[in-house]
This record gives sequence, structure tokens and C-alpha cells, in this order.
Amino acid sequence: MNIPKALILFRLLLVPIIIGLAYFLGENARVIIVILMYLGLFSDILDGIVARKQNISTEKLRRMDSQIDILFWLSIGFATWILSPHLIQENMYAVIAIIGMEAACYVVSLLKFKKETCTHAFLSKIWGITLLIAFTSLIGFNHAGFPTVLTIIVGLTSHIDVILITLILPKWTHDVPSSYHAYLIRKGATIKRNKYLNG
Repeated sequence: MNIPKALILFRLLLVPIIIGLAYFLGENARVIIVILMYLGLFSDILDGIVARKQNISTEKLRRMDSQIDILFWLSIGFATWILSPHLIQENMYAVIAIIGMEAACYVVSLLKFKKETCTHAFLSKIWGITLLIAFTSLIGFNHAGFPTVLTIIVGLTSHIDVILITLILPKWTHDVPSSYHAYLIRKGATIKRNKYLNG
């Protein structure tokens, strides 16, 4: 059994469930959605570790992981919009900026390499943690505040890093920890990766 692939598909399964819960159960779904969000993030951490331990961290698997991660977090975002539309409206410009930066990452990578971005960079992982904190506050406590501001700042920073990675890399590569590591790759150096954090 391909455990990493099963964990990735588990997150994909959560996408319609999370949106459905928010739409049909409303306020009663908040706690369940937060729990599913934590399970989804745990599966995201675990799939990469298991894939590397089993030596099956292929390009195809990593690209699938990246695309489903986006769908997963979008489902959490849609659920927040359904449950607390006023919080999304209050932070609309920031939300648009984050979505725009995500789109820019894809556009730059597609124009340069004809492939979507798949860096799994360290800053992107930190952003995932801040997203978890922010959505816990938004969905679990109906509160935006500092957690939302923090995730916006980290999100914009991480997207700039991804764009720099794409621009610096001489050829498409997945699992690049940072723009500095992309620079090392461009120089022909062998970069050191952490088996628990990056491929």
C-alpha cells in the first residue's frame, strides 16, 4: 500500500466534506472543521516523512501533494467565508493579495518551466503553521486579530521566496528549501536537505 499517496488522497477527500459541513451545518460545524483541519495538516506532515523514509518521494507524488494542499487550504478558506463572511470582508484586501501572490507563483513557474511550482520551501511550511493558527482563531473562535495579520505577513514573505526560487533555479526542481538553496543549485553545489522537512 502506498501510504503517502493515501494520506494525500485523504486530504483531497476532506475538501468537499469541509465545505459541505460549513454549508449544511453552519455554526454547528465549527469544531468538526477545526478537527479535520488539524488532521489534514498532520497528514500533510506525515506523507512527506513516510515517502522519504520509504524512498518513494517522486516528482509525481510531490506535485500531487502540492496541488491538493492548495485545494485543502482553499476549502478551509471557503468554510471560513461561509461561517464568518464579515471576517473575510474585513480582511478582503489581504486575502486578494495572498491569492494574487499564489497565482503569481504559478504564472512565473509555468512561463519559465511549463510546470507548476513545487518547492515545499521552509517558509511555506512555516506559513502552513500560521494558517493553522489563523483558521483556528477564525473558525474556532470567530476572531481574526493578530493571528490573521501574522499569517498574511508570513504568507506574502513565503510567496516572494517561492518566486525567487523559481527565478533563480536553472531548471525545474521540486523540494527546494529556500531561495538561498536555489542559488546554491544554480552554482552547481549540492544542497543538504532535512529528511523530515524537505525531500
